Amino acid sequence: MSPDSFPPIWLLLIAFPAVTLGYAIFAMAGFGAVFITAPALAQFMPVATVVPVLALVDCAAATFNGLKLGSKVAFDELKWMIPLLIIGSIIGANTLLIIPQRPMMIALGVFVIGYALYSLLAPPRSGTISRGWIVPFSGLGGILSGMFGSGGFIYAMYLTRRLVDKDAIRATQSALISLSTFTRAVTFFFAGVYTDLHTLVLAAACVPAMILGTWLGHKITLAMSREQFLKMIYSLLLISGSALLVRAWFMSPGS
Repeated sequence: MSPDSFPPIWLLLIAFPAVTLGYAIFAMAGFGAVFITAPALAQFMPVATVVPVLALVDCAAATFNGLKLGSKVAFDELKWMIPLLIIGSIIGANTLLIIPQRPMMIALGVFVIGYALYSLLAPPRSGTISRGWIVPFSGLGGILSGMFGSGGFIYAMYLTRRLVDKDAIRATQSALISLSTFTRAVTFFFAGVYTDLHTLVLAAACVPAMILGTWLGHKITLAMSREQFLKMIYSLLLISGSALLVRAWFMSPGS
C-alpha cells in the first residue's frame, strides 16, 4: 500500500467531526446522516468519491445499528415496505429520464416542509394510521431513492404514525436504509469504483467517527421521551424539505 493511498491528515480532521455528527443523527432518527456528511466532504473532494465512500460507511453504520436494535425491527411492516421500495426505485430511476427534476424537487420540498410544520405546530395526535398508507409512502420513498438518492424521510413520515415504540421506528428505518445503501455499494463494486484504494482507505478512516457518532446518538435517544423524539424527526423533515428547495434553486430551469 503506497503512501498516496492514505488521505491527508487535514481531510481526516475535517471528516471526523462531520461524520460523527452525521451518524449521531442517523442513530437517533434512522436517517439524516447525508445532510451533514455529504455537504462537508463534497467541499474538499469530488462528489463521485463522496457517494461511494458514504455508501460503505452507511453499510457499516447499518450493521452497527442492527447489532443494537435488531430485535426491535418491525418485520411485519418491513416485509411489505421492501417490495414497494424496490418497485418505487425502478420507477424513480426511469422517471428521472423523462420528467424534469427541478419542478418535482420544488413540489416535494414544499410538501415535506408543510407536513413538518403541521406536525410540529398541530396538537399531538393519538392513535396510528392504517397499514393501507404503506403503499403510497413506501412507493414514494422508493421513487425518491431512485431519483434523488434519498427517500429516508418519507419512510420516517409513515413509521412515526404507524409504530409506537421509538426504538422500533429507528430500527425499522435503519433496516430500510441499509438495504438501499447495500444495493448502492454492490452497484459501485461491480462498476469498479472500489478498485481505487484511496476510496477504501478513506471509508475505513471514517468508521471510527461513525462508531462514535452512533454511540452518542443511542445515548441521547435513551434520554428522550417519545414526544421529544418525534419533534426531532419533524425538525429533520423540515431540514430535508428545505435542502430539496435549496438544491432545486441552484439547478438550471430546464433540469
